[in-house]
Amino acid sequence: MNEEAVISDILAGNVNRYEEIVREYQEIVANLCYKIGGPKIDIEEMTQQVFVELYYALPRFKFQSKLSTFIYRLTVNVVCKEIKHNSRWLTSQDAPDLPEVATDDYNVEQSIVRDERYRKLYAAIGHLHTEQRTALVLYTFNDFSYNDIADVMQCTVAKVESLIFRARKNLKKLLTDEL
Repeated sequence: MNEEAVISDILAGNVNRYEEIVREYQEIVANLCYKIGGPKIDIEEMTQQVFVELYYALPRFKFQSKLSTFIYRLTVNVVCKEIKHNSRWLTSQDAPDLPEVATDDYNVEQSIVRDERYRKLYAAIGHLHTEQRTALVLYTFNDFSYNDIADVMQCTVAKVESLIFRARKNLKKLLTDEL
């Protein structure tokens, strides 16, 4: 997709081309909403809100960054605003179930222990400050570089490094206190 041509067409009045952007980024936006906000937020509603805000923000997009970076930034802002507004925090019961692992050495006890560790980790991530959680999720689960995270979060690379360092430190403390 030639993003510049699509955006130019949309801004010129061909709003039907907006569907191309939605199709291209809908799954990515939904996944990021879930990873940052967890299962307590309405992922479908948040995704829709991101694309509504994107539509109205397109005239401000100046192609100084990639469209994907712009969309990630909007997604982070929408989800963080929702979390702040509703103070929705994750608990270990909110963590989605892990898929079953099919191996010859399948052990129910190991599976239960693995699921419990996952739920504790997920709950601990939910208790991180929103900026720390966002930086950690983008780095760990989305494989973003520090520079990309800085672009999305509109901050310096040094701040990203600090956020990820503090997120890991706080996760360790949360998980140690849990044991």
